[in-house]
Amino acid sequence: MSAPDWPALLLNLPAAAGAALAVLLLTFAVALRTGRHRVVDVAWGLAFTAVAVVSCVLSAGTGDGTRRLLLTAATAVWGLRLAAHIARRGRGKGEDPRYERMLAKAPGDRRLYALRMVYLLQAALAWLISLPVQAGQYVTASPDALTVLGAVVWAAGLACEAIGDHQLARFKADPANRGRVMDRGLWSWTRHPNYFGDCLVWWGLYLMACGTWQTAALCLVSPVVMTLLLTKGSGKRLLEAHMAERPGYREYQARTSGFLPLPPRRTRATRAPETKPETKRDI
Repeated sequence: MSAPDWPALLLNLPAAAGAALAVLLLTFAVALRTGRHRVVDVAWGLAFTAVAVVSCVLSAGTGDGTRRLLLTAATAVWGLRLAAHIARRGRGKGEDPRYERMLAKAPGDRRLYALRMVYLLQAALAWLISLPVQAGQYVTASPDALTVLGAVVWAAGLACEAIGDHQLARFKADPANRGRVMDRGLWSWTRHPNYFGDCLVWWGLYLMACGTWQTAALCLVSPVVMTLLLTKGSGKRLLEAHMAERPGYREYQARTSGFLPLPPRRTRATRAPETKPETKRDI
């Protein structure tokens, strides 16, 4: 397998960083104007889309055309769907409690603290995690079985994430479910189908980019960091800490897998009561 065009890729890296930074700085300006930092969650998917488009334009005539278009389209579909979903979910709502708690403890100027710890940090993470989307576009090798496998993994992840988001949105839209824990559909197999889907998306993009062993080695950090963020960082861990005191959530945790989709476990509360032979006292 031929190596990627390293000089061209090295020029792409700062351009991609600039694209991610531009999206997050523009979002920071919007947040200051509206007084709500929750808009940064919308920018997360948009930053990856911007990186993919810039990389596709810069790699024209260098990498394999099919792989370039596949990586760009897959990233844009995922990023734009996520951005649209988060924008709809937050429409008409106030500040996200996560950012309220963070900024309440901010030392010094809260705006500068938010810029450093939220916007610039997310721009850096988007650049790092998008390495497969950048490097894969400079691979000259034609798509192979690994590319197809990556597309299948990506599609499975996108479906899991989109279906989980749709099921949760419908559940929350019903006033009868106010204060209840969502434990239906995909949510009965994993407490975080959206995060699990996100994880699959980025492992799929990584596999699509692995046209050479050099690219595979360089970009492995991307799905690993995304997986750690979703399971140990700002994803699953923080959400479960927030949900822990909601009535019924402890029971939900006891019977439902924390990340990988698995059949619900039977707990004491869900087992059928044991029967015993009748005695004279029972008659």
